[in-house]
Amino acid sequence: MPWEYNGDENDGKKQPADIEDIIKKVFNRAEKGVSGGLPGGPFVLIAILLVGWLATGFYIVGPDELGVVKRFGEAVYTTKSGPHWHLPKPIETVLKPKVTQVKRLEIGFRTISSGPPARYQMVPRESMMLTGDENIVNAQFIVQYRISDPIAYLFNINNQTETVRVATEAAMREVIGKNDIDIVLTTGKNKVQKDCEKRLQEVLDSYKAGVDIVAVQLQDVHPPKEVIQSFQDVASAKENKIRLINEAQGYSNDILPKAKGKAEEMTNQALAYKAELVNQAAGEADRFLANLTAYKVAPQITRKRMQLEMMEGVLGGIDKVIIDPKVSRSLLPLLPLEARPNLNRSIIESAQTGSQSQVGRVGR
Repeated sequence: MPWEYNGDENDGKKQPADIEDIIKKVFNRAEKGVSGGLPGGPFVLIAILLVGWLATGFYIVGPDELGVVKRFGEAVYTTKSGPHWHLPKPIETVLKPKVTQVKRLEIGFRTISSGPPARYQMVPRESMMLTGDENIVNAQFIVQYRISDPIAYLFNINNQTETVRVATEAAMREVIGKNDIDIVLTTGKNKVQKDCEKRLQEVLDSYKAGVDIVAVQLQDVHPPKEVIQSFQDVASAKENKIRLINEAQGYSNDILPKAKGKAEEMTNQALAYKAELVNQAAGEADRFLANLTAYKVAPQITRKRMQLEMMEGVLGGIDKVIIDPKVSRSLLPLLPLEARPNLNRSIIESAQTGSQSQVGRVGR
């Protein structure tokens, strides 16, 4: 044993023995064992130890891993999944990073328990960020990445997980600092994620970190709890504004077609009335010319015909009483003026005036 017990001298504590004594004891025991039954002496033991030492160089790389072989601390080559052999320690050693695994980092929060229900712990020093319009937002997000170059990942950066975490936080602060708070809280989340992913990849590539960013996802973005109610009021006011604008636009879309249709209807009615008046005037003119021609040929007959037509038009729709002239001398003709005096008077006046005007026009 490399430790010996000296109870009297060192108060019951173990003290290291001399290394040369240990080596001598090992070879003496091996020599006694070999001389007792194995031919060849210590050379057989050395051969067994050498084979055992060489056997320690065998290793297996998993299907999601990539073997990185180091020779005296320097990476010399890589091996794929399966069994392999390298020179045993301390000449060569192997590292087996998981290159197909998508790693996940939480920034601004930590998952305490996946639940259900899940429990989280907030990390304000990571989540508090300043927007371009000098407002503060509380942003929790995750980054997913995988190893693209295992040698660069293992040897170009120290503490790879923390390096990716700090670079992601810096990239997100830069992107949010270029946008207003309204964009970050509402419609610009996808753009913020894409911009942060692009910027983070640029930073890690400048480090030659051997990392490929899969995604940056915002989990929750909200104002600090001290002013969250005010921001909610502002958001509600903006939603009401958008709602009222949409309602006004809908009313406009409803009333404008109706107004245009009404205008078209009135225009068509006016055109129809115009055509009716023009045709009516043309017909009156043609009829007057025809009467004039007939009057020139037979004035008396034409005058009589016109008088009869007028009387037919005036008296055709009223009740009439016809009295024989022989009997009319013994009767007192009375018109029922008390029933509708204005109507009867207007009918008689219009009949007389119309007859005279027609005759006068034809005479001229």
